[in-house]
Amino acid sequence: MKYLLDTHTHTIASGHAYNTIMEMVEEASKKGLKILGITDHAPTMPGSCHEFYFQNLKAVDREYIEQEYKLELLLGAELNILDEKGRVDLPKRTIKGLDVTIASLHKPCFSSAGLEKNTEAVIAALKNPYIDIIGHPDDSRIPIIYEPVVKIAKEEGKLLEVNNSSLNPKGYRVGAKENYKIMLELCKKYKQPIVIDSDAHFKTAIGNFSNVEALFSEVEFPEELIINTSVERFKTYIQKYKKK
Repeated sequence: MKYLLDTHTHTIASGHAYNTIMEMVEEASKKGLKILGITDHAPTMPGSCHEFYFQNLKAVDREYIEQEYKLELLLGAELNILDEKGRVDLPKRTIKGLDVTIASLHKPCFSSAGLEKNTEAVIAALKNPYIDIIGHPDDSRIPIIYEPVVKIAKEEGKLLEVNNSSLNPKGYRVGAKENYKIMLELCKKYKQPIVIDSDAHFKTAIGNFSNVEALFSEVEFPEELIINTSVERFKTYIQKYKKK
């Protein structure tokens, strides 16, 4: 299967990643990706950058040509879901100017309030018109109920992420493989597309989906629900392109 995009990666601006924007672009180009999303952590994440960083992303070029490869760069944010109302940690005026937006539950920024409240938080984020993707909905430390999340994602035309880093045996998220099995079965049932992302914090991880591929093989997940194989299909789910 040919994957054309990786939409969830981080640079030194996130505070705990290790490469610059241009280092990430060069690596993605070498790997033949058509789209690279850089989504640095929004300000509530300890060590990350100020809102000003995201406001000034307009200063960065979006298209790069490396030999025969043409790469489109999407600059956005991995927003932190803060509460059961789905509030996130950048204002709407800033979020509207981003190319791609991921909203995620992170332990440093969200205190688990139980299955119902955690699920309410994700559903509220899905209903935010300026959020494109729910990032790594897989951590048993902040458990959610998957069926309503999948159904609302379908209704709202949003993407759910399967995160390669979460499936790393050395990773810190709990129960990701078992939780993804539940989510993916529901995605098959409701025909809800997913996006695979590396969550790369170092450039060599860009486009590495080996952990996800092993899981897909195990659960027999259909290729037609994997959005990474088509730039055109991916763009139909991203608010930046819907506005045009």
